[in-house]
Amino acid sequence: MAHSCNEETQTSLTVLLLDYLKELSDEQLKEFKLRLSLPVYKELKPLPKGQVKDLDRTDLADMMISCYSEADALNVMLKILKNMTLNDLAERLNEDLQKCPQAGSELGDILEQNTIVSERPNFSSAQGGKGGREEEEKWQKDRGKLMSSTIKCTLKQKCECVFEGKAKEGQPTLLSEIYTELYITEGGTGGVNDEHEVRQIETASKKRRTEDTTVKCNDIFKPLCGRKTPIRTVLTKGVAGIGKTVSVQKFILDWAEEKSNQDIHFIFALPFRDLNLIKGEYSLIELVHHFAPDLKSFESAELFRYKVLFIFDGLDECRLPLDFQNNESWFDVTKKTSLDVLLTNLIKGNLLPSALLWITSRPAATNHIPAEWIHQVTEIRGFSDAQKEEYFRKRFSDQRLASRIITHVKSSRSLFIMCHIPVFCWISATVLKRLFTENERGKIPKTLTEMYTHFLIFQTRFNSEKYMREYKTKPNKYFESGKELLLKLAKLAFHNLEKGNLIFYEQDLTENDIDVTEASVYSGVCTEVFKEEYGLYQDKVYCFVHLSIQEYLAALYMFLSNSSADLLMTGVDQALKSKNGHLDLYLRFLLGLSTNSSKGLLKRLLGQTRTSSHNSKKTAQYIKEKIQENLSAERTINLFHCLNELGDNSLTEEVQRYLNSGSLSAEDLSPAQFSALAFVLLMSDEELDVFDLKKFFRSDNEHCRLLPVVRNSKTALLNSCDLRDKHCKVLTAALRSNSSPLRELDLSDSDLQDSGVKLLSAALGDSHCKLGILRLAGCRVTEEGCSSLTSALRSNLSHLRELDLSYNHPGDSGVKLLSAVLEDPSCKLEKLQVGRCELTEKCCEVLALALRSNSSPLRELDLSDNDLQDSGMKLLSAGLGDLHCKLEILRLSGCRVTEEGCSSLALALRSNPSHLRELDLSYNHPGDSGVKLLSAVLEDHSCKLEMNVDHSGECRTRPGLQKYSCQLTLDPNTAHRRLSLSGGNRKVTGGEEQPYPDHPERFDSWGQVLCRESLTGRCYWEAEWDGYGARIGMTYKGIERKGLSDDCGLGANDKSCSLSCHPDSYFVYHNKNLTVIPIKPSGSRRVGVYLDWGAGALSFYRVSSRGLTHLYRFTSSFTEPLYPGIYVDRNSSVSL
Repeated sequence: MAHSCNEETQTSLTVLLLDYLKELSDEQLKEFKLRLSLPVYKELKPLPKGQVKDLDRTDLADMMISCYSEADALNVMLKILKNMTLNDLAERLNEDLQKCPQAGSELGDILEQNTIVSERPNFSSAQGGKGGREEEEKWQKDRGKLMSSTIKCTLKQKCECVFEGKAKEGQPTLLSEIYTELYITEGGTGGVNDEHEVRQIETASKKRRTEDTTVKCNDIFKPLCGRKTPIRTVLTKGVAGIGKTVSVQKFILDWAEEKSNQDIHFIFALPFRDLNLIKGEYSLIELVHHFAPDLKSFESAELFRYKVLFIFDGLDECRLPLDFQNNESWFDVTKKTSLDVLLTNLIKGNLLPSALLWITSRPAATNHIPAEWIHQVTEIRGFSDAQKEEYFRKRFSDQRLASRIITHVKSSRSLFIMCHIPVFCWISATVLKRLFTENERGKIPKTLTEMYTHFLIFQTRFNSEKYMREYKTKPNKYFESGKELLLKLAKLAFHNLEKGNLIFYEQDLTENDIDVTEASVYSGVCTEVFKEEYGLYQDKVYCFVHLSIQEYLAALYMFLSNSSADLLMTGVDQALKSKNGHLDLYLRFLLGLSTNSSKGLLKRLLGQTRTSSHNSKKTAQYIKEKIQENLSAERTINLFHCLNELGDNSLTEEVQRYLNSGSLSAEDLSPAQFSALAFVLLMSDEELDVFDLKKFFRSDNEHCRLLPVVRNSKTALLNSCDLRDKHCKVLTAALRSNSSPLRELDLSDSDLQDSGVKLLSAALGDSHCKLGILRLAGCRVTEEGCSSLTSALRSNLSHLRELDLSYNHPGDSGVKLLSAVLEDPSCKLEKLQVGRCELTEKCCEVLALALRSNSSPLRELDLSDNDLQDSGMKLLSAGLGDLHCKLEILRLSGCRVTEEGCSSLALALRSNPSHLRELDLSYNHPGDSGVKLLSAVLEDHSCKLEMNVDHSGECRTRPGLQKYSCQLTLDPNTAHRRLSLSGGNRKVTGGEEQPYPDHPERFDSWGQVLCRESLTGRCYWEAEWDGYGARIGMTYKGIERKGLSDDCGLGANDKSCSLSCHPDSYFVYHNKNLTVIPIKPSGSRRVGVYLDWGAGALSFYRVSSRGLTHLYRFTSSFTEPLYPGIYVDRNSSVSL
């Protein structure tokens, strides 16, 4: 065929292009289209495969000319013909192009650049050794720049547009024109949240964003929070539909347009939805070449000397096992293996450790990668409450309509929370606009199920009208075919929800009886529900527009296809078995569909459809019974949402009435009402300033159902609530929550032990944790627990300012660990309390080093009730006297300090008089001379010190609690008649009735006796019991004496507290509440009682030859003196 080129008209170029296209056979044309989707020249954009696949030759010529110029279109064709080895055709086209100046103007430059890439010059030694190497280095640099430009050109073409409407046919919109900087926050160091995303939305919707560490999309590889170590792997998490893929697209686009991150030479975007399609074995270099064929001329040694970034988008869509534990180690980038082995070794750093990695995922899937391989976690967040309102006001020009919609959405907590996701705002706007502006029948939706059903009704109706206009189809025919396909999609949704699949391929559709062509047609007219789109590399995939749509349709499928009378209760049981709650929202929809109002809506959606009858009241009662069980907080909260879908809010309304009346009593609440109270407090818009769990304390531990409320509290007082290490899991979830306002946590007098402290410490180092005050007094913490705490305190992320470890057993070694961390610039601890920790002078030397440190933040130190003695004071004073020491408050009460120790302190205060403001030396033995030495320091005008030397005396030099020992005698006038006193009224025995005279202070029904002495200040006494058992405690004098009421019993009322001693167990009683002590008597029958009246603390100890073992500490604000008291069983005795 002869061709001619007429320069007088552009038409001739178009005809020329079309003529050559016509010379291609059908098979050649198919290959030509495929190659069009691959980069040919870096200046020219490849055409999406999906857009050219079905075009005939004329339309293809039009598209090529519209995307390129006429000349460039011909140049592209010439290049492709050569690549296809159609040399005769290419030669003839080249001759025609030579006759057309406008076609050949840019060809030379393009071919010249291509030569740089493909042909390697001969750098021989004849060129001169050094000169040859320099030329080779320059050639390699130019080659790298050119190939980087090629990749940038390719990726720019793929990423610069987003499609509105149907992904494959919608109108492209430039991403740069519509992109708004997404709200990305620092997300911790790998703490994985496997809650259902709706629960995460519920907590995130409360987050005060001013406290977040925000990250710009282009800065995710920059270390945060003063971190110095480089970042290799970043994990960005976010719930479905929140904008993870758009963030990736914008990052790549800015790099390709050379706006950011130009230190990176190559970006390889490998979405998991595309990786799922890879079959067989690959080497890493082959995998790169598969996704970036432009780089095939690069060998591995050459390519990987550059800085590269791998982006793995959509970890939640991954269908590979990612077996990090069992996969073999792989180090060779040129050696083939399975894709799973390649990816796990790339992430672990065995392959290409110099590469950067960016992985995106929904939160529940982040546990597929062990936290140790993730160096930085970021999170993409949704709309704040203000942004939700802004969305609706921008969406509608009619502001009255916008206000009405906002008011309605706010009236339903469930709807308002879901609007945290932008796509749900769109769903709500779609539904509510129709209902508020058109003559739609039925009530306004108040539940999630009603909202989604209305949405599908409107979408199918709108698309039915559109489809009939476009395809001239009769309404009934379309309705039936649309209904049939919707049910097939529901089946697809259900079976893949079970598997955790969100992305579907043609094979998945076929397996669910969905014709691919039919799905494409339906997708084209109902893209708001189910859409067909293309991966980054043009492979066709299908998905629901949002996970919640899939969950709704899955519930719809089960509701319509399962006629079992137990369907709903079985659904409840299945959802409760889920560890991460992935069926929570599905269950809400399933229950919501069973209501009469939903059945009416289903008729509008699907026509006359047979549905089984279900008893909503019976189901609601079943859920209430489940709520009474010991479920996790997340599952319990979802069950309350389920009750809301069923229209049963009786439990929460009951609790709300209790709260409003101000007469809420823990004893009056059932287990279900306790859970309802937790739900009400958690769902409240108001944060709790103080949550005091003691107000709800019950011996049966039902109060522990309220622990999740900590998430919504600024201060949580959980002390003396019989908490154990197992409860720390709930607390750590609150500490890690990015929405928690928690700043102060008191866990004192809980049996947490080192295991519980280890759990808490891991959360303290999380970036989301903003806790400033932590009290762990009397929690059985040893050196091991201190080690965990010091790791948290060293964390750059820790905000902890106050730590109370009093009444624990850290030992000198534990305090040594804490002292070392005080010298770390990262540590922010200002107040440390280690009173009554059995410390010796050995800890003082390391504490002095911390005080000398210029970077130490410590301002208050409490060492009270430790036998530091004068030798310890000498060591500690060395730190106090240093000018770097900024300590302001020092408590040394009861530390066995004498005149010698006072001399050391006085010398230190003269050396550094300006900082210390308060010095507590009470309950020591400074003597007159020691007091005189310290008083002389106070005369210095620069000294602002206030000093306390009360309750001093020689007795204070005795070791341990013996320094507070007091002599007691039993009061015969209080003794019950079946108790006999002996040994100078220091022994009481239960047995035969005694002829005591009547007395108003005598117990007439309870076998008890009080001591004569009233106690205040610090006092210690011991009692030894024998026989079956006894109660030993203290009480106000006002305890009742007559009758069998609890007002008389030691520990059975709010006036007293007692330790119940038995051969194999201890119990503590106060105000009718019983606390089991985990420590056993182990043969010891002696107990010690220590009262620190001023501090409001009453402590019980087991006394043995090994010393004292702390059993329990009762805390209160004492308002009057306390009297020791004893209850004795028959045939038992107690001696003071």
